[in-house]
Amino acid sequence: MDTAEVLLHPVRLRIVHAMAGGEMTTAELCERIPDASKATIYRHVGALADASVLEVAWEQRVRGVVEKRYRLRRDRAVIDAERAASTTVDEHRAAFPVAMAVLLAEFAAYLDRPDADPAGDLVGYRQHSVWLSDDEKAALIEDLREVLLPRLTQAPAPGRRQHLLSPILFPTRQ
Repeated sequence: MDTAEVLLHPVRLRIVHAMAGGEMTTAELCERIPDASKATIYRHVGALADASVLEVAWEQRVRGVVEKRYRLRRDRAVIDAERAASTTVDEHRAAFPVAMAVLLAEFAAYLDRPDADPAGDLVGYRQHSVWLSDDEKAALIEDLREVLLPRLTQAPAPGRRQHLLSPILFPTRQ
């Protein structure tokens, strides 16, 4: 199974997002994604580990059971440029609803938290219609990369909270 097939599942994608903050056990992932059953989380952690998207950071015996702590392999948790360029229209048609399902699930989980404060947390989900030439679109994408890439490697630290950012760009007409 290629990386795109592994990643394009709502629960697996949510696990990847959760793991971006560091090492976690499957039990900790279950706490982080409470709307998915434990069996579901365990099954999808196994699939991600089998695909080398997750790796075992360490393991120890706890009450007769081996507890594994996983870490995300960021180099494996991406769809490379070649695979992205070869994605068919039908594959895009199948992948986009998965991405939207993850957004809906993560946003619902946020709103379900007792400390949810959309105004205080500066939650935003605006949409803008912009007119761009091909060169202007390429420049916009490069500008976004320049702003986002340094932040994608930031580790958890005091005062930092994980946020989900999902830029979506597509033409609406010819």
